[in-house]
Amino acid sequence: MKQAFTINQKIKRLLFILIPILITQLGMFSMNFFDIMMSSRYSADDLAGVAIGSSLWVPVYTGLSGILLAITPIVAQLAGAKKTKEVPFTVMQGIYAAIALAVIVFAIGWAALGPVLNMMHLEENVRDIAQKYVIALSFGIIPVFIYTVLRCFIDALGMTRTSMVITLIALPLNIFFNYTLIFGKWGFPALGGVGAGYASAITYWLITIIAAFVIHREQPFSRYQIFHSFPSISLAKWKEILFIGIPIGLSIFFETSIFSAVTLLMSEYSTKVIAAHQVAINFASLLYMVPLSISMSLTIIVGFEVGAARLKDAKVFSWLGVGAAICSALLCITLLMLFREPIASFYTKDPEVLKLTTHFLFFAALFQLSDAIQAPVQGALRGYKDVNTTFVMTMISYWVIGLPLGYYLANTTDFGAYGYWIGLISGLTAGALTLSTRLFLIQRKHSHTNEPVDHLPT
Repeated sequence: MKQAFTINQKIKRLLFILIPILITQLGMFSMNFFDIMMSSRYSADDLAGVAIGSSLWVPVYTGLSGILLAITPIVAQLAGAKKTKEVPFTVMQGIYAAIALAVIVFAIGWAALGPVLNMMHLEENVRDIAQKYVIALSFGIIPVFIYTVLRCFIDALGMTRTSMVITLIALPLNIFFNYTLIFGKWGFPALGGVGAGYASAITYWLITIIAAFVIHREQPFSRYQIFHSFPSISLAKWKEILFIGIPIGLSIFFETSIFSAVTLLMSEYSTKVIAAHQVAINFASLLYMVPLSISMSLTIIVGFEVGAARLKDAKVFSWLGVGAAICSALLCITLLMLFREPIASFYTKDPEVLKLTTHFLFFAALFQLSDAIQAPVQGALRGYKDVNTTFVMTMISYWVIGLPLGYYLANTTDFGAYGYWIGLISGLTAGALTLSTRLFLIQRKHSHTNEPVDHLPT
């Protein structure tokens, strides 16, 4: 990536990186979106079962795959510093780590899934669907973790359009497999929500194979010769990846798991309340793809600028990203306030679920602004490789402030289930304020030097 000198050049570079990432994230999200939506068309029990299964799977996947996101700032800074010979070794060690993480997740999940579901107050059919859905997904754990590493490598080079194309190829296939396996077409049995799990697992294998083929055959990736040698496991490189990746993964886990924890806590409510809550969360997650994509873009761009010792440019890119996310949040708030009922009716025709969903979407509108600040700020901080303090801040914001407050309001006031959403809003707001302060302090500390951040005192 070449240096951008003017604000217009910086905006163009940000958009060049951002737009393909946004399309890619929307494509990846759409896999879960179609799982939820198509399952809801099968039955309310299947919708609730997939919702519970997703609430168990998503924080585990995003948290542990978040560890592998360390590949992005590492490779971006290596590319910025023109240390290209170190890139293939780093990527291969990331793949080894991905396989190890996947095996650990599979083993723990196999032992813990049944007992966790049995602890919840679920109807028997819903619990059975949730368990079988997660088991079906588990067949795709290894490839989706490997794909995370391959995508980080692709994106770190600024070639985010490649990830976009891979996702756009895979998405219609995922919809096809969903349709075939959920509803039982062309001789296949109708598996309901469980079929959505198998469809996602198949899709994970496909995108991993496609990504590996592109990296091996196409420029500029092939010149790195990623798969031309298979070095031994390097504990030193694993240590570097884990040192950066574990705080990133935990930060993501604390953020995503609070939503899953709320869904699990709400299992004491009726199936229709669970379904309505999940629909609102699902649509809010769709809107979150914008600040999340800006966050991922900032990790790449800020990491590259830091590696090239252009710290003033890194600062400008950081706040350009935050500003763009705030503008998108204001648009999303307007969308939710004006079109809550049409949005809810897209998911369900059940009158009670429809009414509940419109109420939940009102609260979803309220946390859009906080989400739009905290996500890009986290992405910029990762570009600086500042991850440990971020992890502590997110843990406190979501699990010390957000979840306890939500539990208190839901169980001791008339807010009921909506109390959990007020807690979510409070946690996200606390995260936005503390993380923004951290980014400001990091940038002020390094504002009068051009040395790489790695060489500066913290």
